[in-house]
Amino acid sequence: MNLPDDDLAPPLDAVATDGAAPSTALFSGDSGALPLETRRALVQLLAGPALDGRRHAKLWPVLLRDEPAVRRHLAELFLELVIDRDMQVAFTRQADTGDLEVPLLLRRAQLTFIDSVLVLYLRQRLTQADAHGERAVVALDEMVDNLTLYERAASTDRAGFAKRVHASVEKVKKHNILQKIRASEDRYEISPTLKLLFSAEEIQTLTGLYRRMAAGDAVRQQPLSIDEDEDDA
Repeated sequence: MNLPDDDLAPPLDAVATDGAAPSTALFSGDSGALPLETRRALVQLLAGPALDGRRHAKLWPVLLRDEPAVRRHLAELFLELVIDRDMQVAFTRQADTGDLEVPLLLRRAQLTFIDSVLVLYLRQRLTQADAHGERAVVALDEMVDNLTLYERAASTDRAGFAKRVHASVEKVKKHNILQKIRASEDRYEISPTLKLLFSAEEIQTLTGLYRRMAAGDAVRQQPLSIDEDEDDA
């Protein structure tokens, strides 16, 4: 049945044209055009590190529904929206603006050698868990044992190396790559966002290099880098 125009919902970005507040106004002086739940999804993306469909079950369908409007608002900040529908994960990254000079909301943080080795290990565990349809869970002692393989390449100071390992674990926790499991002191779930942060080429190249380093070969270290908020710098 055809409905009269008056019964059709206004588009998301509709604003009042008679000087009155838009129908989406939520507070005094609000000129925003997005509904409340869409604004919540946008804020989660900006706050980072990601919008996770499992952890943010109410926001995920909202993001998919209003994706075009969210993309437009992020583009005004020179940000790009990345969505993986299969993994139900979305996050923002700095848009590629070419030669155009723009202010940066995100900066590329350089990871140390040990940070990079840990990230590669976690990504491998995530891939294995996905292949078996399991949650990607890892214990602290597993991470430490894996990084110990690279001790000779990173440092000859055993005590100092142990401190660097724990610092790397804390860093990936800060970026929410690792999320602590409730009622557990040393077990973490690896965020599916990790699969989207680095290209397959980066992972393949670095995995080969670090395997050679673990075997004692002398090769040039090539750490990864990751986007982070300016406030985290």
